[in-house]
Amino acid sequence: MTALDMIPDVTYPPTDLWSDEPPLASDLHLQQIIILLSCLELLWRERSDYYASGNLTIYYKAEQLKKRDFCGPDFFVVLDTEKRPRKSWVVWGEQGKYPDVIVEILSDSTANIDRKNKKTLYQNTFRTPNYFWFDPNTLELQGFRLIEGQYQAISPNEQGYLWSEQLGLYLGIFDRKLRYFTADGQLVPTPQEAELQQRQAKEQALLEKEQALLEKERERQAKEKLAQKLRELGIDPDTI
Repeated sequence: MTALDMIPDVTYPPTDLWSDEPPLASDLHLQQIIILLSCLELLWRERSDYYASGNLTIYYKAEQLKKRDFCGPDFFVVLDTEKRPRKSWVVWGEQGKYPDVIVEILSDSTANIDRKNKKTLYQNTFRTPNYFWFDPNTLELQGFRLIEGQYQAISPNEQGYLWSEQLGLYLGIFDRKLRYFTADGQLVPTPQEAELQQRQAKEQALLEKEQALLEKERERQAKEKLAQKLRELGIDPDTI
């Protein structure tokens, strides 16, 4: 018997696990998750080095399967990973990667857990660099940055936006929704808003083109009218 024969077989926990999350607390939660996900996908449409999802279980220890102790942030982003569909996020099947950004949408039933238990979990176990929570009813917005192993509150800028260095974006409130803003304060549009902006830009460009053609025609008519008057006076306009 060789030394290799004496090594016991190692049983690894499965990596192909389905998400097992409770229903969302309200339509506001669903709408907010869709906004965060769709805006980021539109903004980062040329990127394939991240994964973003919402209300999806994160498996980070095998004991979760036995105790059915699941943990699914309302919205999270993992950087420097492959962008592809997943049934859940299984840390031991993703090279040990945890989310780089987490956003929890508060509700009466989850607010205390999000502010305390999950904050501690994301700080001490996940070591997630940026953690935010947002209440769609009261519009409470808080953000934290992991500094030397401890979450420190992110100070808002003059507009009340909170900077996420992981995303390279601000998070702030617009029209009672949590939205992204660029470094220079521009609102990151939803796909619907972007489509509307494109349509309006095309319509404006067409209008400006039509106005330019009308102005050109008016100038032509004015020149023709002037030339006609000169001819009536016996003056050849081509000699002027």
